[in-house]
Amino acid sequence: AGFIKSPLSQKRLTQDSVELYCEAIGNPIPEIQWWFEGNEPNETYAQLWDGARQDRVRINATYNLHSTSTIYIANLTSDDSGMYECRASNDPDRNHLSKSPKVKWIRSQANVFVIERPDIKTNVTEASDKLILTCNMTTASYPLTIRGHEWVHGDKVLQTDMESTAFTSYTIEGKREEHSGIYECVYKTNPDITGQVNVSVLPQVMAYKKSEHGNEGDTGVLTCKSPSFPPVSFWAWHRSGQEAITNGSGRYIIKSSGNKTELRILKLNIEEDTGDYHCNATNSYGSGSAVVNLRVRSRLAALWPFLGIVAEVLVLVTIIFIYEKRRKPDEVLDDDDGGSAPLKSNATNHKDKNVRQRNAN
Repeated sequence: AGFIKSPLSQKRLTQDSVELYCEAIGNPIPEIQWWFEGNEPNETYAQLWDGARQDRVRINATYNLHSTSTIYIANLTSDDSGMYECRASNDPDRNHLSKSPKVKWIRSQANVFVIERPDIKTNVTEASDKLILTCNMTTASYPLTIRGHEWVHGDKVLQTDMESTAFTSYTIEGKREEHSGIYECVYKTNPDITGQVNVSVLPQVMAYKKSEHGNEGDTGVLTCKSPSFPPVSFWAWHRSGQEAITNGSGRYIIKSSGNKTELRILKLNIEEDTGDYHCNATNSYGSGSAVVNLRVRSRLAALWPFLGIVAEVLVLVTIIFIYEKRRKPDEVLDDDDGGSAPLKSNATNHKDKNVRQRNAN
């Protein structure tokens, strides 16, 4: 057996996770095991298995043409620091309790160094339509070299610098309600250290359409959303001047997920369902709402455009028919004028000939 890929040593922060990868080849296909030796004195290697360390350890292995294995450790603590060893062997007696294997296990090692996560104090201040986000990292238990900072919102990098200070800030132009969300200050160290700054507001509820239309007998769909942070924890619907609508009651179905809610009204009725509907959102900072106006049309309303087109066609056909009936006879005979001209000419010639004949006599 021999290694194709060996695990790599890594530095991680407490509460982070780490993943080590090992790949071996041989004939027959070798088995892969994971072992660990801590940094404490007199500590010996112990084998790791899937579900170890209170289910924080996950081991996945595949044996197809060659062997691959990955060990994943979540929510790291300082006790997870140490030497991790990938062992591979294809000796038939490798796991025998009394026989010694003919071929020794081959080994590949990687050191995982878990650093105590430093504390990062964050703050948000408002001043003249501006938001100032700040991060300040306290002294770490392990010496860290800061090579710069990044400010990140979602997948977008907002600002970068090369300063080595423990303090960093980012300024947002605009009101808090327009820029709520999770912002991260990233310290470029080894490994990177990230602080989280939350810009929190009441739910800013918006109707997908302020006015919805539906045909009588169809299903009406009203939708509201709230892109603000923190996420909405509870949605509610009610009509103007009426009690809250209960999901599944009567003809109402409410579907809410995260920052979006949808109200479905089955078999729309013109008299009962037309009106204003309020969608209310609640999060840990308070509540917000929006209004959607629903208009229900008669089933025949969809036929009016078609009937209008038919009426226009009938009017045009009638106008053309009347015009053709009232055309003058001269206009009808205009096409035969070219054929009548030669006949006139012949008659004139015969008359002249007769006159000459009489004079001759």
